[in-house]
Amino acid sequence: MSGKIIERLKKNSRGRDFAVGDLHGMFTHLEHALEALEFDPELDRLLSVGDLIDRGPESHRALEFLERPWFHAIQGNHERLLLDSESDADMACTWVALNGGEWWRDVDKAEQARFRRRMRDLPYLMEVDTDQGKVGLVHADIPLELSWQDFVDKLADDERLRDYAVWSRKRINLSEASGEVPPVDGIDLVIMGHTPLQQAVHAANIYYLDTGAAYADVLSEAKLSILQIHPEQVLTEFPTGTNAAAD
Repeated sequence: MSGKIIERLKKNSRGRDFAVGDLHGMFTHLEHALEALEFDPELDRLLSVGDLIDRGPESHRALEFLERPWFHAIQGNHERLLLDSESDADMACTWVALNGGEWWRDVDKAEQARFRRRMRDLPYLMEVDTDQGKVGLVHADIPLELSWQDFVDKLADDERLRDYAVWSRKRINLSEASGEVPPVDGIDLVIMGHTPLQQAVHAANIYYLDTGAAYADVLSEAKLSILQIHPEQVLTEFPTGTNAAAD
């Protein structure tokens, strides 16, 4: 099994906490967003829902951010693709050719090994105490029949659940069909990414934060969404598509 199960963060008593949607190599855009938010690396923290790499122009900078003490990330399906590519040649070809992994060809062997070690250490889940309650992060989904704590307890021993955590779209697909999002029991708020949306969506006790930041070439509404979760909840969106303001 790659990755520990969960990283737990105590309440930030000195500054603010932010959660960011799927980055996909948009690190310069992230830096501009943090400047706009007056992010203070000495006091504030940034939590990522995963998919740091692929699609966008700066996947190679993921390690740079993972080494910063204020940056915390969980594993997404694109981190899983990177890890699985080491032992599955067919999957490696598919990842590089079809899923945004072209940048990997330009990474030397020593740096590839560093990437694998660091990505392997990423947890599947994150849990943080805030003034608004307990907030959890998972990249993709949690089974409808499981509470947050049930999911935490079962994840270590169930590979299918780990796949579910980084790949599933069952809940959001169900919500599109029914018009309702089933909540996750046992936690105040869960933040998810994985499924690109035109805008961030807050439904039940779930916040979907993937707004397709790296898809500016095909999505005019592409944006990077950042949600302040502590000490209050405030959403800010930073366009990357054709509707973005010119620099």
